Amino acid sequence: MGYPDQRFDVNLSILFTELPLLERPAAAAAAGFTAVELWWPWIETPTPPQAELDALKKALDDAGTQLVGLNFYAGQLPGPDRGALSVPGAESDRFRANIEVAADFAASVGCKALNALYGNRVEGADPVVQDALALENLVLAARAADRIGAILLVETLNKPESPLYPLVSAPAAIEVVDKVNAATGLGNAKFLLDLYHLSMNGEDLSQVIKAYAAKTGHVQIADNPGRGAPGTGSLPLEQLLDELKDAGYTGWVGLEYKPGDRPSADSFDWLPASARAAR
Repeated sequence: MGYPDQRFDVNLSILFTELPLLERPAAAAAAGFTAVELWWPWIETPTPPQAELDALKKALDDAGTQLVGLNFYAGQLPGPDRGALSVPGAESDRFRANIEVAADFAASVGCKALNALYGNRVEGADPVVQDALALENLVLAARAADRIGAILLVETLNKPESPLYPLVSAPAAIEVVDKVNAATGLGNAKFLLDLYHLSMNGEDLSQVIKAYAAKTGHVQIADNPGRGAPGTGSLPLEQLLDELKDAGYTGWVGLEYKPGDRPSADSFDWLPASARAAR
């Protein structure tokens, strides 16, 4: 049990950001990791030139790193946006334009999990209309994920840092997961359980794990307070990951924390080097 018993991957959109995107897979590999995940790297466009997609694939392949999670286009993230799929108008259109591009890229690198951030509430837009649009777009995304043998992830964020994001509890995200699966019949929509976000919302983490481990498709961690590496805050992350394992979760645990004022490569001292490579 404990950290060495987990399957970790590094989120290259929050760690190693001191490096250009195409250098980050090699940096993660040099730190001992063989699995990585990414937010949608092209925040300005849902449809980057094929040459840029090919260059990222080559960087991942050359480093010997497996991409295990990829976000669909989510607007300005990092930045003010928290997804695009429930935002009426141009942003929803961009999300739809991205669905097959992201799925095809994921297929090209063997990535089996696609995360669809819900998007913020918009002033002047009826929440009922936003939720109906969200379900339409999530159904399209779930079908695209299914086409490549992948799962679709729906994530809870935290209210203090994302006050306009409507999914700020585990039950809220689970409700959306259930609606998508009911609409598609595919069963490939899953919960992205982020222990940092849930702790910021004041949820009982052990209870969430017990209730929803079976519907969880991916896990992310950072300590709280501060969203730093394990051991920089007060969350019992090692114990919580053991609880997840005991509850039957065998998937990836994404390291989605801020390295602080040190190089990313120096922020992994909490994890033995022998436990970093994917198993």
